[in-house]
Amino acid sequence: MVEEAGMFMVHQTIGSVLCCKCGIPMQPNAANMCVKCLRSEVDITEGLKKNVILVHCPECDTYLDPPSTRIRAQLESRELMAFCLKKLKLKSAGVILVNAEFIWTEPHSKRIKLRVRVQKEVLHGAIIEQAYVIEYVQQEQMCDSCTRVQANPDQWVAGVQLRQHVAHRRTFFYLEQLILKHDAAARAIKIKQMDHGIDFFFANRSHGVKFVDFVGKVAPVKSRTDKQLVSHDSKSNNYNYKHTFSVEISPICREDLVCLPPRVAVSLGNLGPLVICSKVTNSIALLDPFTLRHCFLDADQYWRTPFKSLLTSRQLVEYIVFDVDFVSPEVNIGGSRYALADATVARMSDFGKNDTMFNIKTHLGHILKPGDYALGYDLHGANSNDMELDKYKNLVIPEAILVKKSYEEKRQRKRGKPRSWKLKSLNMEVDDTRARGDQEKMNSEYEQFLRDLEENPELRFNVSLYRNKEYQPSEMASVTDGEDIPSIPLEELLADLEINDAEDEDEGMRE
Repeated sequence: MVEEAGMFMVHQTIGSVLCCKCGIPMQPNAANMCVKCLRSEVDITEGLKKNVILVHCPECDTYLDPPSTRIRAQLESRELMAFCLKKLKLKSAGVILVNAEFIWTEPHSKRIKLRVRVQKEVLHGAIIEQAYVIEYVQQEQMCDSCTRVQANPDQWVAGVQLRQHVAHRRTFFYLEQLILKHDAAARAIKIKQMDHGIDFFFANRSHGVKFVDFVGKVAPVKSRTDKQLVSHDSKSNNYNYKHTFSVEISPICREDLVCLPPRVAVSLGNLGPLVICSKVTNSIALLDPFTLRHCFLDADQYWRTPFKSLLTSRQLVEYIVFDVDFVSPEVNIGGSRYALADATVARMSDFGKNDTMFNIKTHLGHILKPGDYALGYDLHGANSNDMELDKYKNLVIPEAILVKKSYEEKRQRKRGKPRSWKLKSLNMEVDDTRARGDQEKMNSEYEQFLRDLEENPELRFNVSLYRNKEYQPSEMASVTDGEDIPSIPLEELLADLEINDAEDEDEGMRE
């Protein structure tokens, strides 16, 4: 503004002085010395640690923070940098940390290098900044828990017996994915597959308690704990116990047909009594397929008055839909869409043999249309000996209750083709002496679980999906895959692909 007005302005200049050591011009400072001379006179890194030993456990990949704390950190991670800087104790040395960065080293060299830049006030208030390199030597030494495990793998302290008394393992397939995603079994020293569940063994009681708390947050469970005395030192008054946690998961599973006991039905506002279990988390979501009323039953309420399923998902029967008439518009209940409709259906086993047809009411009117196939429970031909059902004297039992749409006929055309995604599994011990029929049954149940993931976006929300490297799409597949078959959207896989690729690169650099 001043120059535009034509006024004369004197430009300010910074004066310079000569260095008292080398005599070169420089900007004045409190020491009257240039930077090179000041660094030659004063070394602010003198007395700071430049070689540090880190005690590392190769089994559990943790570092020792004396006296007994273990820290888990990956190479070149923020946690490892914070742990390394803590070892230097820069604040007590009177210097200020300005910057720190890793210097790449070979992973097998057992060396970690940090370039640290620090500041310190010297010589009459002059501030000097200097960078230096610290070398951390990784000393391999197993921690106490890993030493015990290596000496005797069966020497566990806490065991969690996870059980569900049902005829399938679909619940454990889903629970396995939740455990993997949240890394809940990272502290387990051994995992063993049992007939009706899984056993987890831990080297510390607190690890077992933490795992039981995790299972209680994702499934309706009840648990009890027992302990057995292993050894006792009367002189030091030390006791060694083995702790066992027995955890039972509710036998009510998703898509099961339930007949509520009269006492429970009244407490839920006269719901049902015939309801479908639509979702299972730490509570059980129940849906009345005839009125679209729904409610949630938490673990405490269920175990106060436990009940069993009237029919399970293994008893589903395939129906063909002939006609659908809407009764009410589509509604959103608990994040899922439903619409009441009157439908005319027939069993596929009767199709072409007789003219038996059923006029029923269903909650799947929003996805069913004439010609579709659906899976449901055949109450017309079922012989159910349920005590709770017998308590309702004037109850009108429908001939069929549809549960979900079926894509079995369309899947037949894609049978044998690999999926573009896959799941990880826990490293558990499996009994190889099982009969061939049991193994085929488990494979069939696992295939059904994979189909449920494809059909239900809400079910796979908490599941990590990974790229199948063996999958190779073909031109014929691109033509035939355009059918109305549920599949995993590509967007859900891309996020995992980016993360997995980054992880693979990191692992490749570490190797």
